[in-house]
Amino acid sequence: MSEQDFTITREFDAPRELVYKAWTDCDHFVHWFSPKEFTTSHCSIDLRPGGVWTSAMRSPEGNDFYSSGTFVEIDEPSRFVIDGGFSDAQGNRVSAQEYGMSDDMPSEERMTVTLEEHGSRTRMTVRQSIPSDVAERNGAPQGWQETLDKLDAYLSELQRGGEILH
Repeated sequence: MSEQDFTITREFDAPRELVYKAWTDCDHFVHWFSPKEFTTSHCSIDLRPGGVWTSAMRSPEGNDFYSSGTFVEIDEPSRFVIDGGFSDAQGNRVSAQEYGMSDDMPSEERMTVTLEEHGSRTRMTVRQSIPSDVAERNGAPQGWQETLDKLDAYLSELQRGGEILH
């Protein structure tokens, strides 16, 4: 990865173990991993080095956008690394352009999620091996911001003990 990689950092008022679980347990993941107006229509996580992660975001029009990857590194609850990218429903790699991305958007990337404790809060950094300018052209900053807003709301609701509605 380089300094040019797309990186987003966010702090949550939640313990690191809960944020980690929200990322790595499908029962939690499906409640938040998609931008506003989208839902998570599929989740499969085999949390081990070499294990496969597959998810799909469903647009308001009912189109599914699949991604899949392989866990390269897991350091629970502080970090995980996935080599992945756009895929079909079976996890086979497809080009980013098949999902309407620009010609320079890579179809494969490395995503590193780091979780740091800050008292009772967690600072999360997501770094993707996509050039920042390419990520921006393809809407990644807005998509991640909306997705992480949903994660923040989900974590708050979990900690209040409320019922989570999908």
